[in-house]
Amino acid sequence: MISTTLRIAMLVAVAVYFYLVLRLLKKKSLNLKYTLLWLLSGIIMLILAVFPQILNGFATAVGIYEPTNALFAVIFFCIIIILMSLTAIVSKLNEKSKRLIQSIALLEKRVRILENEKDGDEK
Repeated sequence: MISTTLRIAMLVAVAVYFYLVLRLLKKKSLNLKYTLLWLLSGIIMLILAVFPQILNGFATAVGIYEPTNALFAVIFFCIIIILMSLTAIVSKLNEKSKRLIQSIALLEKRVRILENEKDGDEK
């Protein structure tokens, strides 16, 4: 069973976590669609802090002897999911940047060609 001190610490940590995420959302430092994943992981942590028997059941089902170790496993899992989604987002943005750079290069080439044609016509 999780100690009362750990449960209180988890509740305080989740409250601070939600405050920071919502503050970043309000400042528009985070987009809403990316914030949802952070909020989901916070909700999971809140549920585990309020209902520690879920964590005990998970630990027993998986074969982890201490519920606190199961808590670390759940937190680790949430972090891995967030990292995977951020990696996918960065990959998409990298591909978009590459396409934009190529488009700009083609447009600059067209502008140079048109400027050269115009300069040739004026002489």
